[in-house]
Amino acid sequence: MRADPRALRFGAAITTLVLALVLVTGSAWPLAALAAVFALGFAWRSPDSMLFKALVTSAPKETEDARPPRFTQGVGPVLAVAGPAGHLARITPVALAASALALLAAFLNAAIGSFPGCATYLLIRRLLPAANMEVSQ
Repeated sequence: MRADPRALRFGAAITTLVLALVLVTGSAWPLAALAAVFALGFAWRSPDSMLFKALVTSAPKETEDARPPRFTQGVGPVLAVAGPAGHLARITPVALAASALALLAAFLNAAIGSFPGCATYLLIRRLLPAANMEVSQ
């Protein structure tokens, strides 16, 4: 399966805005919505990607492997849930750190197209060659 890198960066830009809103307002509610968006993207299709496809009808000049971004969609909820959990438990450093890490990762993806989650996926694939064989078959 292939992915349009423009759609991935569009989604990262939306995520960046939501996370910046969280850090500015201190509200955990946007993080709960973001966790749901990540979960949908991991399990089915990303709402950000569907919105992008509705707005941009031109075909991409190039595509990329969809597996690293899908892996990232599975990791994203961990940070997105850690933020509200930190807020609910009144552990502000945990809430802010999780939100800030997620913001940094989303910003890097939106701004320069580099996402730590995708790099992590590729590292895991290199370190676990048996998993490479199972995925490719």
